[in-house]
Amino acid sequence: MTGFDSLQGLLDRGGPALWVIAALSVLTVAIIAWKLWRLALAGVWAPGRAEAVVAGHGAPAPDSANLRLRFVSRVRGVLSGALPPEAQRDEITRLAMREIAGLRAGLRPLELIVTIAPLVGLLGTVLGMIDAFQALQDSGSRADPSVLAGGIWEALLTTAAGMAVAIPAAVALSAFEGVAERVQGDMEDMATRMVNAQGGT
Repeated sequence: MTGFDSLQGLLDRGGPALWVIAALSVLTVAIIAWKLWRLALAGVWAPGRAEAVVAGHGAPAPDSANLRLRFVSRVRGVLSGALPPEAQRDEITRLAMREIAGLRAGLRPLELIVTIAPLVGLLGTVLGMIDAFQALQDSGSRADPSVLAGGIWEALLTTAAGMAVAIPAAVALSAFEGVAERVQGDMEDMATRMVNAQGGT
């Protein structure tokens, strides 16, 4: 028996719930890989270029893929415009919210997976236990404890699988939220320094 055949056999024994959890696991891996790629493109781990622009030693790049550099460059454009101070603050806040919203893209599906994967596993377990006890009832006095035990472990398999998917998804979600919060803090700090620097000139 090949590895694929044994995996398919395991999924078949776990029932429809285990197939759903397997699909959720594939989706989780795809979302995490996509999110890491997007964060790398946005330069969330490379704040140096944006800091150079804030310090006045770098060239603005409002169309840059680097999130912090793009934000700082656009803030500089707002501050150099003709808007009154209150309107400038509102526009800077709008720009920051838009960038953070883009940074958080893809997190809602991960939240959903963290929530529903254990529930799907629990549903599979409940359905499996119902089948196991129904088989026990049908066998009457000729009940074989090993048959019941086999049905129970197959039922519990879906709960374990649901947790195995939800835990990495929860870890990834927490890590991505931490990155978003750190970038948001950096953007607030940079914007405040630029506004204060303009006020002091």
